[in-house]
Amino acid sequence: MSLYNNITTRPEVVNGLAIVGFTTLIALGISLAVYSSRYVPNTVGGLGAAAVSLSQIFTSAEPTLTVVPADSTTLLPFSEMSSTTDMQSASAPADTTPKKPAARAAGEKTSTAYQIGDATETVPASGLPDLTVSINAIGYLTTTSADSFVASSTVPAGSRPAVNFTIKNIGAGITGAWRFSASIPTQSAYIYQSQSQQSLGSGDSIEYTLGFDQSNKGTDQMISITANFDHAVGESDTNNNSAATKITVLGS
Repeated sequence: MSLYNNITTRPEVVNGLAIVGFTTLIALGISLAVYSSRYVPNTVGGLGAAAVSLSQIFTSAEPTLTVVPADSTTLLPFSEMSSTTDMQSASAPADTTPKKPAARAAGEKTSTAYQIGDATETVPASGLPDLTVSINAIGYLTTTSADSFVASSTVPAGSRPAVNFTIKNIGAGITGAWRFSASIPTQSAYIYQSQSQQSLGSGDSIEYTLGFDQSNKGTDQMISITANFDHAVGESDTNNNSAATKITVLGS
């Protein structure tokens, strides 16, 4: 009788253990799914590309000429004499007494601005363009807008590092469409590449302010700007297409 009971009880024990193990695996799977849905997206999102804020101001080198004519005078028209006066003048002896000249009223002063050259005619510049980069200041943004730039060598914790720079065409030719890139110290080693920029004539320039988030923390964080990085524009000199600076970003 004892042997029979042991034989019939063993399968029941095995089945019970299997059910417990299966239930445990299901519970672990549900816990892992909940953990992944709550924490994994945040981790992956933190490794995404940095958000970049950019503003720009175009400055034209086209000169203008302001012409201010000298004060002019306008003669008042003589009034016509009446027929009675004509008759009196004809019968009266001539008056030989010198008379004071009549006063003349001054004309209205005008001022007009004229553009040099014919605005309807485009004269192509000769020679090649030459893009140069100069960094004006480093600092940070107080908001997500690039218009909130504050010049500073140190970026407060929680603020967005930013750089203010100018790209100018010092060559003789017109650039046509061109682009620039910015290597910025973000956690994902992000390199920003701009959209196509407007053509610059000789002497024209654009001032930019570029800010970004997800910055690396610490001293000597490198920022570099390169104009015409893809060599889409033929230039007379490409050795002055880049400029770099360092910035300190506080925080842990």
